[in-house]
Amino acid sequence: MHLLTRIQHYLRRSGTSASTFGRRVVGDPRFVHDLRNGREPRIKTERRIHAWLDRHEEMRG
Repeated sequence: MHLLTRIQHYLRRSGTSASTFGRRVVGDPRFVHDLRNGREPRIKTERRIHAWLDRHEEMRG
């Protein structure tokens, strides 16, 4: 699944704001906004976000 799509699914399910997600996961409150506007994250950053989502989606059940 594309990173932005996966993040947006998580945001809807969790009720987390885009800025809170960006701040928690990558230390950048504008991260999701920038992705929506075409930002391409580094591969290392993308892997880190997928790993974070894997852990947090697992905990939610």
